[in-house]
Amino acid sequence: MSRAVDVLVIGAGPAGLASALELRRRGVRDVLVLDRERSAGGAPRSLGHVGFGMRDLRKVLSGPAYARSYAELADKAGLEVQLETTATAWTGPTTLTTTSAAGLSEIEAGAVVLATGCRERPRSARLVPGSRPLGVLTTGALQRSVTMYRQPVGKRAVVVGAEHVSFAAALSLAEAGATGTTLVTEHPVDQTYPWLRFAVAARTGCQVLTSTRVTDVIGRHRVESVEVMYLPSGRRRRIACDTLVFSGEWIPEHELARLGGLQMDSGTRGPSIDLAQRTSARGVFAAGNMLHAAQMADQAALCGRYVAEPVVEFLRTGSWPDQPGVSLRCEPPVAWISPDRVGPEESARLPHGSFVLRVSEVLERPRLEVVQGRTVVWAKGFKRLRPGLPLYIPGALAARLRQDGGPATVRIV
Repeated sequence: MSRAVDVLVIGAGPAGLASALELRRRGVRDVLVLDRERSAGGAPRSLGHVGFGMRDLRKVLSGPAYARSYAELADKAGLEVQLETTATAWTGPTTLTTTSAAGLSEIEAGAVVLATGCRERPRSARLVPGSRPLGVLTTGALQRSVTMYRQPVGKRAVVVGAEHVSFAAALSLAEAGATGTTLVTEHPVDQTYPWLRFAVAARTGCQVLTSTRVTDVIGRHRVESVEVMYLPSGRRRRIACDTLVFSGEWIPEHELARLGGLQMDSGTRGPSIDLAQRTSARGVFAAGNMLHAAQMADQAALCGRYVAEPVVEFLRTGSWPDQPGVSLRCEPPVAWISPDRVGPEESARLPHGSFVLRVSEVLERPRLEVVQGRTVVWAKGFKRLRPGLPLYIPGALAARLRQDGGPATVRIV
């Protein structure tokens, strides 16, 4: 079976649904949204804590309520959302093969929006040695078990990581009855906001071990303990636990982008995009946490909402840049910047109003610079920078870059 649509959106999470709703509001009638899950709404469906919807819906909601709100908005707008459907291959520039319980289908679209989100790196990708017992999870698996299926997950846990999501894992563990949760991070400080750290610690009693690495997992049938090493001294000790949660270290769900031959950003590991969220493939756009995992859900939704305008412009005019524009390159310890390309015809407007970037290590009193050739086009000093927390460069930077000046470098001085 084959069909044609104006816009095909891959992903029914906040970014995908927000994009489809804005496209419909701007007059695009034939919008099709695909998602491989059984329900629309994306990851927030399994996140029981509050704090969702403040920026985009102007409400303070729990994760499940936030997901339901977007699903209901999509239903009211008459959007076609095909669930339990997976895009498996590209058969043309904007044509994809999909598979579902109904069989194979080919969908030809005027434009494609990739909004497939992100995932955490599991234990196997982090090369943590030891036995392979039950009780080893990612935060996503933990939160699905607790929020969606009400399953027990253990009584005492260790969480690898100290990012926002790590503290959310501590909340989920406490909700499931676990006590004495320990967060372990290799960095000298945690990577969240002080108010969040104190609030979660007060509610759950969790503790944070900094400059510490998990070096061994011990247990025959279920996790019994983990061995940790304090990095400055090399001293090792064991922490008794029955649950081990790997959190953070996000990876965009980029398989479909790679199959389509899109140019990828080595820093974000998602598609390379310009200020209009255009990828390197004509007619293909990208939005949300597949670009730079992981922003808050409402920020991903705003990113999805923003991409609708350039998609509508492309459908109307068919215009697409002939040249990639100025490339923004990151010099470690700057991990990535997004968008990472600035074209000649673009204004200073960006998905979040600013360029967003992150660093890979804790930095005290650094100076962040953007340099093109020998010219420093933007610079700012900071008291401290932490991995996991976003930094922003004003969108006005785009107008300062010379299209004939070669690539620009984002660096720490």
